[in-house]
Amino acid sequence: MPKIHALIVAAGRGSRAGVGGPKQYRLVAGRAVLAHTASAFLAHPQIDRVSIAIHGDDRAAYEAAMADLNDPKLSPPILGGASRQDSVRLGLRSMAPEAPDFVLIHDGARPLVSAQTISNIIKEINQKQGASAALPVHDTLKKEQSTYCGKEIIERDRLWRMSTPQGFPFTPILAAHDALESENFTDDSALALATGLPVKLVESNPENIKITLEKDFAMAEKLMGSASNIRTITAQGFDVHRFGPGDGVILGGVKIPHDHGLVGHSDADVALHALTDALLGSISAGDIGDHFPPSDPQWQGADSAQFLRHACTLLSAQGGTLTHLDLTLICEAPKISPHRADMQQRIAAIAGLTPDQVSIKATTSEGLGFTGRGEGIAAMALATVTLPTKRG
Repeated sequence: MPKIHALIVAAGRGSRAGVGGPKQYRLVAGRAVLAHTASAFLAHPQIDRVSIAIHGDDRAAYEAAMADLNDPKLSPPILGGASRQDSVRLGLRSMAPEAPDFVLIHDGARPLVSAQTISNIIKEINQKQGASAALPVHDTLKKEQSTYCGKEIIERDRLWRMSTPQGFPFTPILAAHDALESENFTDDSALALATGLPVKLVESNPENIKITLEKDFAMAEKLMGSASNIRTITAQGFDVHRFGPGDGVILGGVKIPHDHGLVGHSDADVALHALTDALLGSISAGDIGDHFPPSDPQWQGADSAQFLRHACTLLSAQGGTLTHLDLTLICEAPKISPHRADMQQRIAAIAGLTPDQVSIKATTSEGLGFTGRGEGIAAMALATVTLPTKRG
């Protein structure tokens, strides 16, 4: 599989967006614009790493905005340059040691890019060419004469409004930036074309607006879903792991002493697995095995906290908010109640909740079935989320 990195450019000052600091750190739908943007790429299964170029004065704002994105795919921020082109070049150079095959370059102030648009760009760059998100022009175009409407109608056929993400084979686009460092280009597709790299136009999702002016924040808020445009979804998860050799079990991210261990996927944390499946179910994103196949040796013994964090990131990428988790553990032993508070704290920390948003219950099966015979532990989970109402 090709290695695909994303570079998000967020070093600008955004002065046209009005007061309130750089636009990428202002809140839309309860989160910083940049956090929405980064989440879209972190959640995409074909993106291996995400790097963000920021202004040197914005480190504190960046840390605050990204505090809930504990994703291993996110690299430490890169210091950008005096212009967007400088920031892209510096970002690409910082990626060079990891030698990705392809890179997607995206504006930090475009928080509504869809997963489908990202996928469509990736499909085209796999053909060893550049690709740019864009929208065809459908409106009548006229050129202003002083402050009046001119008579001339500009032919709109074959006209497109360029957007991002723009994707390229990594080595050619880095070489292009290095070769044309002293020149000034409006976007990376223009720079690529200047060096002979073809760029395919890929139709973007129409909501993929760039927040530039103050009024754009209201539009983005509306598109992401205001309080009157929110749906609440509850989804369930279920998991089972059998007992095996060991001196304790991990449940909800907490090690609990026991005369057996649990056998199964990763660290066999049946609680976090059920919660992950519930959260994935809330956004119709399959199950834990689709995202972290048990046949893949890299997940052997892995900390299941990363699975729940991944599901939370996918939810955030859709503009959703996790509001409550409910967990029921079914076993004869170990006793859960002495560890309930620790489990609530740990699960809340992983999922970005407060402990009172995490409910943990335990029951036995009255000696019946595999749990009654002490052969393993079962877990049932419910996740309650809010999501923007589907558009179109």
